[in-house]
Amino acid sequence: MRVAVVGATGMVGNVMLQVLAERNFLIDELLLVASEKSVGKQITYKNKSYTVIGLQDAINLKPDIAIFSAGGQTSLDWAPKFAEVGTTVIDNSSAWRMNPNHKLIVPEINATELTKKDKIIANPNCSTIQLVMALAPLHKKYTIKRMVVSTYQSITGTGVKAVQQLENEYNNIKGEMAYHYPIHKNAIPHCDVFVENGYTKEEMKLVQEPQKILNDRTIAITATAVRIPVVGGHSESVNLEFENDFEVDEVRKILNETPGVVVKDNTDTNTYPMPIYAQGKNEVFVGRIRRDESQSKSLNMWIVSDNLRKGAATNAIQIGEYLVENKLV
Repeated sequence: MRVAVVGATGMVGNVMLQVLAERNFLIDELLLVASEKSVGKQITYKNKSYTVIGLQDAINLKPDIAIFSAGGQTSLDWAPKFAEVGTTVIDNSSAWRMNPNHKLIVPEINATELTKKDKIIANPNCSTIQLVMALAPLHKKYTIKRMVVSTYQSITGTGVKAVQQLENEYNNIKGEMAYHYPIHKNAIPHCDVFVENGYTKEEMKLVQEPQKILNDRTIAITATAVRIPVVGGHSESVNLEFENDFEVDEVRKILNETPGVVVKDNTDTNTYPMPIYAQGKNEVFVGRIRRDESQSKSLNMWIVSDNLRKGAATNAIQIGEYLVENKLV
């Protein structure tokens, strides 16, 4: 099994290597791939040093799987070239997510859709993944009619530049800005770029991607995405209106029995999910589960997950594990 990690020198690429090692992913030969400016750098994986190679050199070696986290344009330009030589690409960018010819996969929900013919597989947006992990079993049971989601997103979703900005501001150092405004002691209602309808691309991903993953375009969704000065993960306040009524205890039971989801919901002991708790973990944490008393058949809940793990690296590697286990590569 020859595996390439494209974007290996980036923040998500680094976490991908950590998760590959932790999960003992079957690798006979590992290729660490990055842009030309990073070619020749040394990266250690499982106590062995690897030299970073370029994209064309990686294609020439025809890896079985290439896990991409190198940005949308790189994916658009290079993923088809890997696919042409028989490589199955798992892409973490937004490049292929809403393309009708490519599948958008969260393994616990829809990995069974995958076949050997799928040579470019899209990994969903980080906010979407944790959201649908909680939504899928509830939609199956009660049918979601409408959803309102507000996100409180980690600066790690922006990247190293944003982490550095927060650290600089915290230490009263002037430096390069990842955002238009200070992020320390602030909340910025602006994730990604604005589009014509007044929403951001991040908000529109939260509208469109769950519909595709759950295979139901009738779910009405509206979203507001906010960047906050935390590093541990993304948090989401979610309001769901169902077609069918529910009991809150049954909702907790369903979520408790959902693989990859952990319920932390006890107001008596102040137990609820927080990014400081989720950091470094692969699960999706759900709490503050309660009936919306202003609207019939409606539920409120709070969802938290490490956006670099289940929101990116872990989900992509789980897709790879499914492909290997089911002999699809």
